[in-house]
Amino acid sequence: MDLSETQVKDIVRKVLLQMEAGNREDKKLSGIFTDMNDAIEASIKAQKVMQRLSVDSREKIISNIRKKTLENAELLARMGVEETGMGNVGHKILKHQLLAEKTPGTEDITTTAWSGDRGLTLVEMGPFGVIGAITPCTNPSETILCNSIGMIAGGNTVVFNPHPAAIGVSNLAVHIVNEASKEAGGPENIAVSLVKPTLASGDIMMKHKSIPLIVATGGPGVVTTVLSSGKRGIGAGAGNPPVLVDETADIKKAAADIVNGATFDNNLPCIAEKEIVAVSSIVDELTHYLIENGCYVISREEQDRLTALVLKDNRLNRKCVGKDARTLLGMIGINTPENIRCIIFEGEKEHPLIAEELMMPILGIVRAADIDDAIEKALWLEHGNRHSAHMHSTNVNHLTRFGKAIDTAIFVKNAPSYAALGFGGEGYCTFTIASRTGEGLTSARTFTKQRRCVMADSLCIR
Repeated sequence: MDLSETQVKDIVRKVLLQMEAGNREDKKLSGIFTDMNDAIEASIKAQKVMQRLSVDSREKIISNIRKKTLENAELLARMGVEETGMGNVGHKILKHQLLAEKTPGTEDITTTAWSGDRGLTLVEMGPFGVIGAITPCTNPSETILCNSIGMIAGGNTVVFNPHPAAIGVSNLAVHIVNEASKEAGGPENIAVSLVKPTLASGDIMMKHKSIPLIVATGGPGVVTTVLSSGKRGIGAGAGNPPVLVDETADIKKAAADIVNGATFDNNLPCIAEKEIVAVSSIVDELTHYLIENGCYVISREEQDRLTALVLKDNRLNRKCVGKDARTLLGMIGINTPENIRCIIFEGEKEHPLIAEELMMPILGIVRAADIDDAIEKALWLEHGNRHSAHMHSTNVNHLTRFGKAIDTAIFVKNAPSYAALGFGGEGYCTFTIASRTGEGLTSARTFTKQRRCVMADSLCIR
């Protein structure tokens, strides 16, 4: 697929107009409703069909979701950037490819068995039923497709309440899931969403008696709301991941890895490096290699102007989130060469551009006297979110000490942050990292409940 900017804008406009017109039957997006209660009822009906499907049938649906995700990766990526104004098209294409290839399916659903003189006991991983999911505008279609694969693998259906700023691309992703299901012989409405999701529609979803599990991927506010709902909640909230560099690190490689991780999709991923804590003896060398990798060092006066721009009235300026470094610098009157990828400066850990999670390619560098000081400062900067942290070191004791102290769901060593999601590292992909509630990197098994089945004094033939 090779789409021009004009073609993508036209597709976004048509999708949004189609939904505004009431999602008419003649041009209907599958799984999209105007009323949350209707969407939930359709999901309940679809889940009753899902319960009767074999695991093989679920896997056929998931395989078709993967196929369609790959086929539509460029369209979804371009729509996401066009609609939200955030991120990088090429990187979003890679994220769709990654989720299609590395999100676990039914192979993640396993059985535990005990067999002995008193019979056979099985622990099966069964569906919750209908899951409610709140998704962000930073990774809109990626989160919906990734969640759908895992939730469907567990035998569930899902009701989405997407972020309104990404409703076009989010609902197109929901449509793709349902088309994949129908083509594979599964039911329609295994994923549903709304023409106009709102806080009120999200409240209806969270309070509905037929939805036992709520999954929230977003900022701290939405996660807190979900965890106050009185239901089982899985919360993937904020992080402010520090990257620590000690004196034993391969400094040249560390600089390249840090810039690659921090600039991926313009720093939108919650796992991305947000600030650097470096032992003082290597700061100058690290800065040299950061500049070699496309970093622009801003002066004290430029820091003040940038702070006023991105933290307007002491609040995160959404118009700056997910923008590339050259665009941000241009917004404060600085013209830079095309190779500039990231903005760096040295400051204290309390500097607002360091202490706040920005989701922009801006990296403040905090000096530390030694490894003890570096760990202390990195812990403060992570703010107890227990989300992600990264380190470059060849000292196993230093790596171990920081890993234990930071206690995050993700800890990447000597690699870019995105290695945590199986991109250049081992392991599976997810876009819902539940640090707040402790599940960590979610997958199909996260969206199941354990069911023990006991046959006493029978079925043991040893």
